This record gives sequence, structure tokens and C-alpha cells, in this order.
Amino acid sequence: MRPALRPLDEALAALLAQAQPLAGTEAVPTFEADGRVLAEDLVAALQVPPQDNSSMDGYAVRRAEIADEGVPLPVSQRIPAGAAPQALQPGTVARIFTGAPVPAGADAIVMQEDTQALEDGRVRILKVPAAGEWIRRSGEDITRGSTVLARGERLGPAAQGLAASIGRERVQVARRPRVALFSTGDELVMPGQVAPEAMKPGAIYNSNRFFLRSLLLRLGCEVRDLGIVPDRREATVEALREAARDNDLILTSGGVSVGEEDHIKPAVQQLGSLDLWQIAMKPGKPFAYGSIARQWNLGAALRQGDGTSSPTLPRQAGEGSVGGEGTCHFIGLPGNPVSSFVTFLLLVRPFLLKLQGAARVTPVAVQLPADFDWPRPDKRREFLRARRDAEGRLALFPNQSSGVLTSTVWADGLIDVPAGSSIAKGDPVRFLPLAELLA
Repeated sequence: MRPALRPLDEALAALLAQAQPLAGTEAVPTFEADGRVLAEDLVAALQVPPQDNSSMDGYAVRRAEIADEGVPLPVSQRIPAGAAPQALQPGTVARIFTGAPVPAGADAIVMQEDTQALEDGRVRILKVPAAGEWIRRSGEDITRGSTVLARGERLGPAAQGLAASIGRERVQVARRPRVALFSTGDELVMPGQVAPEAMKPGAIYNSNRFFLRSLLLRLGCEVRDLGIVPDRREATVEALREAARDNDLILTSGGVSVGEEDHIKPAVQQLGSLDLWQIAMKPGKPFAYGSIARQWNLGAALRQGDGTSSPTLPRQAGEGSVGGEGTCHFIGLPGNPVSSFVTFLLLVRPFLLKLQGAARVTPVAVQLPADFDWPRPDKRREFLRARRDAEGRLALFPNQSSGVLTSTVWADGLIDVPAGSSIAKGDPVRFLPLAELLA
């Protein structure tokens, strides 16, 4: 009897339980840290701003000396950004520019639009400022000793700027996961190898290899592209064995179903274990997770493995821990391109982020109204390709087949439809923006 399909949430929890953060970190220049996961807390050694400064071009003043509008006062000094000002002389104002330190004695800034320069060099103040107006206080952004970015934060452009603002030229980040990528299928052809008009019947171009590699690179992985593996048991075992030697994860596309030409499942079982297989989601049911022993002797595996049982493996250091010294993670994705794309975003992406110690690994969904009817509920949880219109409603791509890759380009998100649910126009639905999933 075939085992029941695993619910997506249960499968994701089981997957993340195996994704222990990788050992090892590295220091990289802050300039090059985009997309990397912090392996340390970044603690400020200074205040930001370091001293009170002006947020406007204008004049630094003592409010007590300009109780009424129209008061003319002489200019005693000029303070550009980066200068060290003198204390403000009584009965004067100081010409000041954006970012410049506020002189001692000044308690407000009057922006230059609210002043009038007089021919005798004095300045007429046309507006009485509020206390502290246009002054950015020391430590207003960051206080000395505070943690500005926590371990597990995935750095983006703004975070890089924040790290630089506290003087961090380099940051300690998690090691990049090493991922071996290959596809299986005798029908697959690489673009450039065969012209479209010369394609044999049944042949297709390998699109999965292109988007999977890009998705892995966006997640900060070192990708080792092993190409296309023929639909033969021995070739599949050999590819898995070689890939397991020095990678953290083997990611495959195709060959994880139950057909006679699908060799991934028995090959993984021959070299290690298969712990998760087939998810109750649409698209993407043929998903597999397991582990493969490193330093496995291929000759022994082929002699002992008959596809019905796993041979006895030699004990190795770390063998009891998936992803340790003795094992390599394995994830097999479906061959249909949309299925492969969606399962990567919903399962592989959080897995890889957790391997890097990221604090947040799952996307944040939003509730938006549907501008369509979906009257045919499925027994599996569905992910529909959709995009927002100008009013914030969700339009549905007309063909939701798992082979229509066009839908993933047209869409800007996925609608998460619970198993057994239908949708009527106007219903609020759970929407996962691709902008976050593809970041």
C-alpha cells in the first residue's frame, strides 16, 4: 500500500529539522556581503550621528535671542559638514550646512528659506524656530553599545550601509553552502547543442537547470553544475556518489517519480537513506529528501545494491548527523518546470537559509482579494500563479499546468489555496509575493 502524501507544513518542519547550520564562517568585505548571513552580532562602537548635526542648510541660532520674527543678527562663523565649529558667540548666528556639527550654545536651526540675507552681512530671521528644530541628535540613529544587526540577519543593501555606518569594513558571515546540481532525463537537451528545427521527437530543452542555478546563486550558494545525467541506474548512482564527496547538498531535477526510468529514489536508497518522499501539494508532489554517505565505494554499492534494500554502510565520522562529515544532504525536485520552481521556493529556499543560520527562513504572506473564481477544489494544497492589478486584486494566469513556465514569468506571486478549498471572486486569499521569494 502506497504511503499517504505528507502535508506541506509537516514536510517543511521535517526538512528544517535536518538543516543544521553549517560549520565554519568567513570574514568578507562589507562591500561584498550582499545576500550573506551574519555569523556575529554587529555592535556599535560609536554613536550615529556622532554629534548633534544640522539636517538642513540654514543658520544655527539661540532661540532666546530671536523671540520675535524679523530680528537681524550678524553671522559669526561658517560651518560646512566635517568642520569643527567654535561655540556660538552671543548675539550672532552661524551659517551651517546639512550634516555639519551644531556649535555649542545653539539650540535650533533656521532653514535658509526662512531667512533674508541683508546687504550689511547680517541675516534677518523670518521665522522663530521650535526648540531643537532641524537638529539631528547624537545617537538618534544608533547608540554606542547597541546591536544594530543580529546574528542570523541576511544582509541586503540597507544592512550593508548600516554596517558601514558603524565602521565595519568586514563582517563575519556563514560559509556558503556547496551545492551540486544536476538534471536527469535522456530527453533533455541544452540550448545551443541542437537547433530548434533539428530537435528529435520527444526532446526538450533543459530549462530547469537555468532557473535552479540562478536561484541557488541568489541564496549565496557555491554551485557545482554537473550537467545532465542519463536515465540509467548506474550513471545515477555514480553521479550521486561523486557529488556527495565534497558538497553540502545535492539538488536534482527529474527522476523522482515512480516510473521505470525514474532512478533517483532507488539510487539514493542504495547510497544512503530517503527520509521524505512525495508532498501533498500541487504543483510539486514528486519531492524527495534524504542523505547520502560520503566516501562510498561505488563497486561495492553496485554489487550489493539491488534496488530493494540498502547495503550496510561503513561507519564514518559524523555519519549519525545528516549533513555532517559522513553524509551529504539530498533533495530531488520534480521534472516539470513549474513544479520544480515552486518546490524550490517553498522547500529548498528555507532549507538553504537555515543551513546558513538565517533567523527568518519562511516568507511573509499577505491577504488580498481574488478577482477570479476557482470553483474546483483539489485534495492537495495548491499554489496558483497570479499577479496584482492596479487596484490590488489578484488576477489568475489562465493555464495553471505544471509544465507552463510562462506562468512563473507572468506572475508576481503564488496564491496559497488550502486543500479542499474553492475561491469565489472577492474572497481574501493568502498571497506569497515572488519579490520576497526570489530575493
